[in-house]
Amino acid sequence: MIFIKILIIDDEKLIVKGLKHSLEQQGYSVVAAYDGSEALRILENEKVDFIILDLMLPDIDGMMLCKKIREKFNMPILMLSAKDGDYDKILGFEFGADDYMTKPFNTLELIARIKAISKRAAIKTEEDNEIKIGDLIININERRFFINNREIDFTAKEFDMLHLMAKNPGRVYTREEIFKYIWNEDAYDVRTIDVHIRNIREKIEEDPKNPKYIMTKWGVGYYFNKN
Repeated sequence: MIFIKILIIDDEKLIVKGLKHSLEQQGYSVVAAYDGSEALRILENEKVDFIILDLMLPDIDGMMLCKKIREKFNMPILMLSAKDGDYDKILGFEFGADDYMTKPFNTLELIARIKAISKRAAIKTEEDNEIKIGDLIININERRFFINNREIDFTAKEFDMLHLMAKNPGRVYTREEIFKYIWNEDAYDVRTIDVHIRNIREKIEEDPKNPKYIMTKWGVGYYFNKN
């Protein structure tokens, strides 16, 4: 079985204890958080492959937490809720959930859904492992970059910055947004973004002063040219 770490976010400790036991019996690694703040700390410090998220949390609404998670992470999210109305399900999907189950739930059904969602996610991850734009290829898993079949070396931050913009070509990012995405904290010196952009351009552009890949939106920020 492929190793999968699951994060359960639920303040009902008896449910967490029972679910954790059942999932570990299936070979999964399980960590638990009993509120949103603890969940976000775990996500920042550990590699998590799948999230089971209860909507009723003591410190933050589950929908808002799902939205926060989706701003930084792409792992599948299965929502749990005592509410079974269509509105809550639709809202959950809009905030980024991959599936939705109501409490009380059948543990065997939940495990079956985890397996199905994980399989789909694995297929999608394989398909999305490479970004190809013109003569550029970015291998995401291996963190390698090629231009005209020639590999270019980047620092970790340069690669992350290039990947961020290349996966959303045409989307303009402010310096503050780039800083927050890459450093995971509020911007305190956006001038460092300009330095990194200049270094990236020197590595991939034929004429860094007249770039064709990393473009500037004057007064706003930077974007990857989608043409």
